[in-house]
Amino acid sequence: MKYWLMKSEPTDYSIDDLEQDGFIDWYGIRNYQARNFMRDQMSIDDLAFFYHSNCKEPGIVGVMKVCKLAYPDKLQFQSGHKYHDPKSDPNNPRWVNVDMAFVKKTRLLSLNEIRTYPELETLKILQRGNRLSITPLSEFEWDFINKKLAT
Repeated sequence: MKYWLMKSEPTDYSIDDLEQDGFIDWYGIRNYQARNFMRDQMSIDDLAFFYHSNCKEPGIVGVMKVCKLAYPDKLQFQSGHKYHDPKSDPNNPRWVNVDMAFVKKTRLLSLNEIRTYPELETLKILQRGNRLSITPLSEFEWDFINKKLAT
């Protein structure tokens, strides 16, 4: 099993939306490294923290799991859509989604709180210049964060 942190702006799609919908095709990824994580490394039942980004108080707000492996992101072919990619070939799609299923909401573990734990200093979201919307977590990071969420 692998562990992930996946960011979404709550004004676009929030943990409340995921709880209501049950699952989501994790759409709109337009970074090759994040795409490669979804395409090449994610497996069914891998767990991920849902992270609200670009908001008043960014941080971890829930847990979800991979429920469908990578498949072509249909938005890349929709002319006029903000995620349209005219260079993507339907016979060899450039961008993929995975489906993520709701597991649970958690208390907010804010970015500011995450920064206070020396144990998490290697967390990718804390690294200077890292703006990836999907990052892997070690089992230690996953377990440590879960312990903090339980307090």
